[in-house]
Amino acid sequence: MQIAIALFDGVEELDFAGPWEVLAFWAQTWPDDGVGVFTVADTTEPVRCAKGARVIPDRAWNAAEVVDVLVYPGGQGTRSQLNPEDPHHARLRRLAERGTLMTSVCTGSLVFAAAGLLRNRPATTHWASLDTLHEIDPTIDVRDGERFVDDGQIITAAGVSAGIDMALHLVARLHSEERARHVRRGIQYDPQPPI
Repeated sequence: MQIAIALFDGVEELDFAGPWEVLAFWAQTWPDDGVGVFTVADTTEPVRCAKGARVIPDRAWNAAEVVDVLVYPGGQGTRSQLNPEDPHHARLRRLAERGTLMTSVCTGSLVFAAAGLLRNRPATTHWASLDTLHEIDPTIDVRDGERFVDDGQIITAAGVSAGIDMALHLVARLHSEERARHVRRGIQYDPQPPI
């Protein structure tokens, strides 16, 4: 099973790094599960993230032959991808048509909406972008207050840390709740915010 995590200029760091931590820990700790995780972008040139970190994608889109699961993060970089003519939309639609499990974190769901993937589906996003999600496609059943929404072929998560929750849900869905509990313990994800 090949899991791709999309990168682009302006991507929110924790939106991709949180799921990466969960999914890569799973892949590396239990190699017999047959999971591979990689990052993918337009090119393999460094990507400048929303808070200034620079990361180098593992693969370019044209070299990503098999994508069983796609994690599409959010961040300010998604705003330029909401144009109906954006080339990312056709790629996302092709992946969905091929049966790729499509997942998003934060405002990554806005790109899914702009690509037409969320029509007549329940979905969520960062709390500050819930209205924008509805404006892009009024047929979306916008779910306020939910950490993530699993609608079968598409899973959308709210902002930042909700991506970690969604990634643990992926482990449970694709393998087992027991494996997800072991991953959660392994990365010591015990959310109890001090404030």
